Amino acid sequence: MRQLTWVEPGRLEWWDVDEPRLAGDRQALVRPVCVATCDLDAMLVRGKTPYRPPLAFGHECVAEVVEGEAEGALVSVPFQVSCGDCEACARGNTGNCTTVPRLSMFGFGSFGGDWGGFMSDVVRVPYADHMLVSLPEGVDPAAAASVSDNVADAWRTVGPHLDERPRAAVLVVGGAGSIGVYAAGIAVALGAESVDYLDCDLDRLERARAMGAGAIEGEYPERMGPYPITVDASADRAGLACAVRSVEPDGVCTSTGIYFEPETPLPLLEAYTKCMTFHTGRVHARPAIPRVLELIESGRLKPELVTSRTVAWDDAADALADHDSKLVLSR
Repeated sequence: MRQLTWVEPGRLEWWDVDEPRLAGDRQALVRPVCVATCDLDAMLVRGKTPYRPPLAFGHECVAEVVEGEAEGALVSVPFQVSCGDCEACARGNTGNCTTVPRLSMFGFGSFGGDWGGFMSDVVRVPYADHMLVSLPEGVDPAAAASVSDNVADAWRTVGPHLDERPRAAVLVVGGAGSIGVYAAGIAVALGAESVDYLDCDLDRLERARAMGAGAIEGEYPERMGPYPITVDASADRAGLACAVRSVEPDGVCTSTGIYFEPETPLPLLEAYTKCMTFHTGRVHARPAIPRVLELIESGRLKPELVTSRTVAWDDAADALADHDSKLVLSR
């Protein structure tokens, strides 16, 4: 079968590799039909992450089950591998499943445990009865391709907090790809009283505006607000500090940014005096996926508004070699 493989910075190739086979209970074989680029993928392809080639590319997808439970169904496949049964999974912390090796993920090569990548003809999914989430009827696979990771990541920044504080105002500090724009759209879909999206990038600002958010163009100020809920999706020290300082007393800030430098300063004294909650870390994607799909099915969330381009499957190697926006690769 064919597998799109990242071989060196700026270059991907189609490799012929052995097709996976079912090797036990609770497994399924899936055929990816739409794969989205994650915000991290552009850096990965350029060689600016800790991940090393060669690796099977792709970790956000909608796929068709070709063998195993629910054969023929279209499903969203979470990028993290989890069993659904261990204590961590029972708490909803599927990104830290204790049944599989730590950081088990599709699309990250040996760093993620060599589970394969979704830009492949066929992928074996373990714990399929838990992992695979059926796509609601009428939901476009291309629109839902990024639900595996980035849209789920965006949901966790605002969804649980708006459950606790319905209609609370939200500030999203954008600047690093699609997650901030998705977060703004989800906050609007969930009925936040107001949603402001801050960024310098005109394209992302326009997409946030199309999602129903208030778009604020400009550099990161020291603070805005205060807001009950803020999101740092900037991956920038100034953006992170702005998001933290813009939280009201007893509010919450969630950071999705990956700060690769060993030390990143935070205004901790202000955070302490406000009794605010700060959360960072990887998303636990599997529990968030059904909530996101419900919003898409209802028509309240339109993730396709964030997609910059849809690319034919066979053109993926060239399109991905120097991409810097949200792509969907479609068969």
